[in-house]
Amino acid sequence: MAKKDYVAIRDRIVAACGGVENIANVSHCMTRLRLQLRDGSKLDQDAAKEIAGVLNLVIQNGEYQFVIGQDVASLYEEFIKLDIHAGGSVEDADAAAEDLKRGGVAEAILSFIGGTFSPVIPVLVAGGLTGAVLTLLTTFAGVSADDGTYKVFYFLNQATFWFLPVFIGFSAAQRLKSNGFLGAFLGATLLYFTSNMGEDPISFLGIPVQMISYNSTVFPVILGVLFMSVVYRFLQRYMPIPLRTIFVPLITMLVTVPVTLLVLGPIGNTVGTWLSDGVLAIYRAVPPLAVAIIGLGTPWLVFFGMNNATYPVVFALLAEVGSDPLICTGMAPANVAVGGACLAAALIAKKVEDRSVAVGAGVTALCGITEPGVYGVLFVKRYPLIGAMIGGGIGGLIAGFVGMTQYVVSTPGFISFAAYINPDGSPDNLMWSMVVMVVATVLAFVATYILGKREMAKEAA
Repeated sequence: MAKKDYVAIRDRIVAACGGVENIANVSHCMTRLRLQLRDGSKLDQDAAKEIAGVLNLVIQNGEYQFVIGQDVASLYEEFIKLDIHAGGSVEDADAAAEDLKRGGVAEAILSFIGGTFSPVIPVLVAGGLTGAVLTLLTTFAGVSADDGTYKVFYFLNQATFWFLPVFIGFSAAQRLKSNGFLGAFLGATLLYFTSNMGEDPISFLGIPVQMISYNSTVFPVILGVLFMSVVYRFLQRYMPIPLRTIFVPLITMLVTVPVTLLVLGPIGNTVGTWLSDGVLAIYRAVPPLAVAIIGLGTPWLVFFGMNNATYPVVFALLAEVGSDPLICTGMAPANVAVGGACLAAALIAKKVEDRSVAVGAGVTALCGITEPGVYGVLFVKRYPLIGAMIGGGIGGLIAGFVGMTQYVVSTPGFISFAAYINPDGSPDNLMWSMVVMVVATVLAFVATYILGKREMAKEAA
């Protein structure tokens, strides 16, 4: 496979976006380059989709996502050489707000949540899988929990989720084109409040403050940052320029922190509780059907860029039951099913180029990254999409029947096998997880192969 020319790809993307001056912000997640443009009307969508190295273009409420693949970080490195500043200005935020108005409310919310969690995924995966490493150390290597090696990795694992509000606060503020460090500051303040809670209640100006643990939660800090961004933008617009450096951050936090602790934090905590209770109620009523729906629909979530918006549900489940028996569990057979479908498409492909794309996308999907397969194979030929949905749906059905679950946050797939090891050391969940994913892969492969042969027969007739 020829080495990609990331400079050339960057230059063509910049040209399609209307030039460097039209790009307000650039970031990336695991597979997508995410741009925010000052004027979306300057984007040449047709030219963008024709760029070699770009699998697809997804537009969501003021953000333009170029699907690149797992090498997106290399392209991002070329973009930051252009000195494109993160964050944007108040005017940029106003432009984004207009984009939100043109989109639906539900779409805007899901896009915001997905865009907030995307940059944090590497932290979640590294920290989550460290928990699985700890299980491997104690179960198979005989390492004691009192051992220094165990403790170092334990600190890494716990820091990921204890300081989650800091990561989310920064990312949410960046997403809103506010000050990311003030968002992180708000998250840190909530954590300091949590670590210093005593038995005696406190009040602010005579108003009681609820004693809520904000570590490992997401909704309170997200709501707080939403409010903070409004205050910050207001002050940035109307505060005299000589006073902004000192008084904008000071007043922003003096207003935001009390409002978050008194109002938004409790609301976010309640929303998170309702969400986890509601999702668990559905799962407990019909576990096989609930997981099967996730397995069936995951390719569509990926296609519309909404898969990352499920993270609040994942964290709600982890907080409630200590694992995720629904979202990541359903996505595991769905992801590997995409891999099986792509490999079958490669087997029957006539063109060498199509075969190469499908093989690469298939192997990547088996590891849990499905964007190349979804955009490059499934939604191009359609019959692999049906095959992947068959494999993912039936795999999810089996997963629900056997009670499969995922114990830590990780990209669902074969490569994250350690995420399915029960912390108590029993092998049953890991064994069933491998069975479920193998079945999903094989079913998707067979279904895609049969459907593809029929499709080719129709074309030849």
